[in-house]
Amino acid sequence: MKLRYFTLSTIKEAAVLVRDGGLIAYPTEGTYGLGCDPHNARATASLFQLKQRSNELGFLLIAADYEQVLQYVDESRVPTRMLRRVKTSWPGPVTWILPRTSKVPAWVVGTHEGIALRVTEHEPAAELCRAFGGALISTSANPHGRPPARSAQAVADYFGTTLDGVVAGPTGGSSAPTPIFDALTGRTVRA
Repeated sequence: MKLRYFTLSTIKEAAVLVRDGGLIAYPTEGTYGLGCDPHNARATASLFQLKQRSNELGFLLIAADYEQVLQYVDESRVPTRMLRRVKTSWPGPVTWILPRTSKVPAWVVGTHEGIALRVTEHEPAAELCRAFGGALISTSANPHGRPPARSAQAVADYFGTTLDGVVAGPTGGSSAPTPIFDALTGRTVRA
């Protein structure tokens, strides 16, 4: 099967591929990400296998707006000042670990207590989430332990046709991974 390429003008077709259980790569703030429907256990298992990553590690979710992640967040457990900080940092290249609700599939979080979430302003990833109608799993597009892909060609070189599709486009140009903060403590998990 041939690897399918999509652009912003064909993003709705990419979203259909994801809804049908496909694995897709797309540009994010600094690298290409790999994603799938977080509620599809089979697709998520395929993503763990593709990444050569332990399912204990879990994945983060990326979304186009806060409403797409709201169902996954137990806001009642987040201090008001921290929730304000989370919301004012989004959309943007910041990942937060938040207390999760029962709507988060267990296979998404692995052995973690919380859920890692990012509301992106990077157009290709945000448009894919909008077309899909919700948050997507997002993890760097590379086999575990290898440098992340920063182009559609690098994604194809890593994964070939074991991946279902690639949204081609520029990354946001960031050279570092997004910082990760814990919303309960304010602690920096990754700078």
